[in-house]
Amino acid sequence: MKYYLKSAVRALVGGFLLITPIYLTILLLLKAMKSLGRVVQPLARLLPRSFPGETVISFLGVLILCLLVGIILRTSWGQAARIRIETSILQKIPGYEVIRGMTSQLAGQSREIAWQPALAEIEDALVPAFIVEELDDRRFTVFVPSVPTPFAGAIYILTAERVHPLNVPFTQAVKAITRWGSGSKELVDAMQGRATSLMK
Repeated sequence: MKYYLKSAVRALVGGFLLITPIYLTILLLLKAMKSLGRVVQPLARLLPRSFPGETVISFLGVLILCLLVGIILRTSWGQAARIRIETSILQKIPGYEVIRGMTSQLAGQSREIAWQPALAEIEDALVPAFIVEELDDRRFTVFVPSVPTPFAGAIYILTAERVHPLNVPFTQAVKAITRWGSGSKELVDAMQGRATSLMK
């Protein structure tokens, strides 16, 4: 009974961490479109009544706003502002670092060792994992995600011998996790290929 309760709680947390960012994104998008709707009403009246001009123009306005913010964030001033906001506000939100790290990898924006796909030796099994950081004593902090959501899981600190980094795209490792392990063969092949090259 205790095992099933623990599994249910972990599934609940995993589902919550997956759904919440999506829900908040949609909610903020709709809120922004509603705010812009009042501004673009004069322009929308110029279009045929059968065409949802207010909705379309508001949506395009939000996309343009996101584009402008993205361009600003690529400047030195924007980077400094982003760091201040993350340090003072966003990093205090539970799960923000996990979601930010994963989304950066999914977008191909992160080149750090953090969130590098790996296979970790846990007891007598190999499990898909992500390297979070390397410690000074050459041990690794790894995140072992739950199935099928990669946004919840367990943290392990393992010796280098028990962590096998994989030279595969981050998205490929996430896909294997979200598909209940389907595609793990490619991860194992990548590990074995790396081991063979080190032996030569």
